[in-house]
Amino acid sequence: MLGGILISAVAQILLKKSSGREYESKIKEYLNPFVIISYSIFFIATFCSIFAYKEVPLSLGPILGAMEYIFVAVLSRVILKEKVSVKKAIGLAIIVAGVIISAL
Repeated sequence: MLGGILISAVAQILLKKSSGREYESKIKEYLNPFVIISYSIFFIATFCSIFAYKEVPLSLGPILGAMEYIFVAVLSRVILKEKVSVKKAIGLAIIVAGVIISAL
């Protein structure tokens, strides 16, 4: 489940990288390698979630899904060099605390 969530976060980072570029047409803006690969990864992540739900209880799925916010924040910091604001750090800490409490 977490693997699918992680690859979904990677797809979001690829889409963000794609959005920061200039394209000469709208077609190229939506049909470039980053976008195509990103949506392909989202498709794979969906199947990861489907297969994970065979083992993971349905009530735990959305809780683990919240970890995507953490993965995206970390990947955007590492890959895109984006800053994590104090508000965002507090929000991420609350998400982690909620996931830990729910998992117990």
